[in-house]
Amino acid sequence: MLLADRTVLVTGVLTPSSIAFTVARLAQEQGATVVLTSFGRALAVTRRAVRRLPTEAEVVELDVTDADHLATLADRLPSTPLHGVVHSVGFAPADCLGHDDGLFGASWEDVATALQVSTWSLPALAKAVRPALAERASVVGLDFDASVAWPAYDWMGVAKAGLESASRYLARDLGPDGVRVNLVAAGPLRTVAARSIPGFAHIEESWNRTAPLGWDVDDPEPAARAVVALLSDWFPATTGEIVHVDGGAHAIGIASP
Repeated sequence: MLLADRTVLVTGVLTPSSIAFTVARLAQEQGATVVLTSFGRALAVTRRAVRRLPTEAEVVELDVTDADHLATLADRLPSTPLHGVVHSVGFAPADCLGHDDGLFGASWEDVATALQVSTWSLPALAKAVRPALAERASVVGLDFDASVAWPAYDWMGVAKAGLESASRYLARDLGPDGVRVNLVAAGPLRTVAARSIPGFAHIEESWNRTAPLGWDVDDPEPAARAVVALLSDWFPATTGEIVHVDGGAHAIGIASP
């Protein structure tokens, strides 16, 4: 029971195939009270997914691009203080991903949207919940390795690089409060978000050949377990870190023949 008597806010739950859903399930199994966020048309999808959790969780509306939603979030939470926060939010308009011209194919307006939702939202979320955070709380974000360039990932890769940098600065800023900030960089998974990325199948195919431990693109549980571990007290002195849960692919230059 790693999260007994703890309250955890999980953003980004859509379908049971998502990492965020698996995090919510495991967190409940480890004793946590879980609160989810969703917004707009996705609210109905999230509420359907909630019925498949061990215990139905309350869903709070949160659009990370809505200033009012962010400003009132701490007051709208059904249970406080928060001991853990999971950032699982990302979006980029179509021209930001897999464009024939790569980075040259997107307008600033589209890039700004990608950066606001996928990068700026991490510190924005942390600021919104800061009044509700418990002492020694943990913030964990979901990442995809931004140390290299990937086929078709384009501006989302840039946004993830920004997310990684933002997490380090948040670790600096929230450390004096006793709050840890870390990321989990998962390997490719067949989630709703991944299916929207052109060329994702090519990344999937090559990953299993490269990863020393192999990689199952249909199993979000290894990444979710890492998130739950970081939410717990078992990493009391770890912050500003990126934990790779990718079968070891990040450590390998090229797949063995």
